[in-house]
Amino acid sequence: MNPYADTKRRERHAAVHELLAKGVGISAIAEALGLDRKTVRRYAHAATPEDLAPARAGRRGSRVDPFLPYLHERWNQGCTDAARLYTEIRDRGYTGSQRTLRRQLQAVRANGKPAPKVTKQLSVRRATHLLTSHPDHLDENATLRLKRLLARCPELEAVAACVESFAQMMAELDGHRLRDWLDQAAATGFPSLKSLVNGIRQDLDAVTAGLSMEWNSGRVEGNVNRIKRIKRDGYGRASFDLLRLQILHAD
Repeated sequence: MNPYADTKRRERHAAVHELLAKGVGISAIAEALGLDRKTVRRYAHAATPEDLAPARAGRRGSRVDPFLPYLHERWNQGCTDAARLYTEIRDRGYTGSQRTLRRQLQAVRANGKPAPKVTKQLSVRRATHLLTSHPDHLDENATLRLKRLLARCPELEAVAACVESFAQMMAELDGHRLRDWLDQAAATGFPSLKSLVNGIRQDLDAVTAGLSMEWNSGRVEGNVNRIKRIKRDGYGRASFDLLRLQILHAD
């Protein structure tokens, strides 16, 4: 590992988390440190600098990876024609090239043994969906996947509890519980939740009101989005008078 790169990574990690602890937002941190927002978010989500270390496997993920379970199964069934396998996974949503697939299959072909069984990985998007969905809206398979996820990563149980309690506040308009929820979320130690907590505390009264009152700005935001859509339809070139007429005559 490059010592200079390791030192730089640790310094950035410390700087990002120092600003997060002070309640500074992601965009402000990116501007202050001269970094991209995605980079700042990646550092913020890493609990330690070691979590940012490059993978030792030396291989970047590719578009073939989600289809490896199917490919290895078909390979062991006797289908070793890369062109045919390419057609099959393309029909299943693969958007990469046939050359990428051939490179992926070279190791299996050179090994001369049956392709190893590949366990389908749970994507970040799917894991987030499981954690944020109402338990009554999950079918039996999804409930089982959620239990397996929490069993493999017990730390997520605290996050799941925070999501559930926040959803209850929103549904029951119990904004008076917000301060206790903020303490609960901060105690998890997750940087992303800490960042959310710091942001809410900066505008605590407004968020509390939003979680306590039946009134909201949904209708206003809907009209704002409608106006933006009308403006986009004219590629932003319509004058004020024309835009006004379009809004007044829009359904």
